[in-house]
Amino acid sequence: MIRAGVIWNQRSHRNQRAGGRLPLPDDVLDVAPEHEGELYAALRRFAAEGVELVAIDGGDGTIREVLTRLPEAYGGRTPRVAIVPNGKTNALALDLGVPLGSTLEDLLAAVRAGKPPKRRHCLEVVRPGLATPERRGFLFGFGAFVRGTELAQTNHRRGFFDSAAIAVTIVGAAGRTFVGGPEDPWRRGEPARLGDEPERAWFLVLASTLKRFPLGLKPFGPPHEGLKVLSVEAPPRRLAAAVPAILAGRDPPWLAGAGYRRRDIAEIDLSFAGHFVLDGEIFEGGALTLRQGPELEFVIP
Repeated sequence: MIRAGVIWNQRSHRNQRAGGRLPLPDDVLDVAPEHEGELYAALRRFAAEGVELVAIDGGDGTIREVLTRLPEAYGGRTPRVAIVPNGKTNALALDLGVPLGSTLEDLLAAVRAGKPPKRRHCLEVVRPGLATPERRGFLFGFGAFVRGTELAQTNHRRGFFDSAAIAVTIVGAAGRTFVGGPEDPWRRGEPARLGDEPERAWFLVLASTLKRFPLGLKPFGPPHEGLKVLSVEAPPRRLAAAVPAILAGRDPPWLAGAGYRRRDIAEIDLSFAGHFVLDGEIFEGGALTLRQGPELEFVIP
């Protein structure tokens, strides 16, 4: 039987509401790290004690932090991963088909039954001169995506979570963009260089290795594997027609000419002075490379 270890985020949305950890089997290692150093030490312990299934009990942010440190802790290899979706947002769990309310027992039962795992590539944010990625995750964005994330955090405080929070955030962001003037920060964009293109203002740059998104949205077109990028020039043109087309995964002939472009890539160099979002948290921008990371195996109940 595969040995499991659990990284438990006691501050995640549903874990706080539950009031504490549920009892676990005696042979399951269980750690609730308080900071980055404790998380890395926990993963090193897992590797030393032969843990081959790392269960992440939390949301997308917890997954990001664990996956960032996991390969180094395991000497360059990556064990199988399981998601216990207990965060405010659980986009990866939705993409993989892990139902909200799934427990570690459900995941261990899937392992015992020999259910095949699902595979997904993560994406990596790499800074110049660094040998290892600064962070690993699944959904990256800057420009309007940063302002939308700030709006989403406000909606979380109002009690909206998961798909409800996404719906409220999309409606609010779209409304703000539609009514704003040319100098409105939502419309004027973020100066940035993408790949070999000259610097210009971008309303939105979004990248992900996820296949499926909440509410059935298809910002990168029909669901498919790999690292995908959606870029929108600023100020956004024909927005009232472009938004429903993009969210539905359609690609009308005029879309690229209006400044909306989808592409599948292995990596891309970016340079911008503002901030970016990775899996729900805001970080400092700058010069960086965004690239497709390793393929990971996820246990599915």
